[in-house]
Amino acid sequence: MFHYTVETSKGLEEAVESLETSLKEEQFGVLWTFDIKDKLNEKGLEFEQEFKVLEVCNPKEAQKVLTENTMAGYFLPCKMVVYQENGTTKIGMPKPTALIQMVEDENIHELAEDIEKRLIHCMDRSV
Repeated sequence: MFHYTVETSKGLEEAVESLETSLKEEQFGVLWTFDIKDKLNEKGLEFEQEFKVLEVCNPKEAQKVLTENTMAGYFLPCKMVVYQENGTTKIGMPKPTALIQMVEDENIHELAEDIEKRLIHCMDRSV
């Protein structure tokens, strides 16, 4: 699977707040939150599904990865999503290890594994 997704009984906003708190504990910050529903509605398009995209970064890890291989910058910052589907709130992300395979560099694959493990830990704590 290219992604990791968990379900939570929390509402969307509570799940976002919980995720942000967990990310801070792992030294990751949310650079930007994009509310897809609000943006599409603002553009006059009907879209009622709650769906937020969080751009997540740990500066030290980004520096390590980019120093090793600048092509990894195509995948930075990490994207995480929080959305509601069929009455259930979900938190998900594309796995860094799945994305980084396209770069074909074993050195950054190890870094991606560590980052992925830490982000999964944050998601699991947020449920």
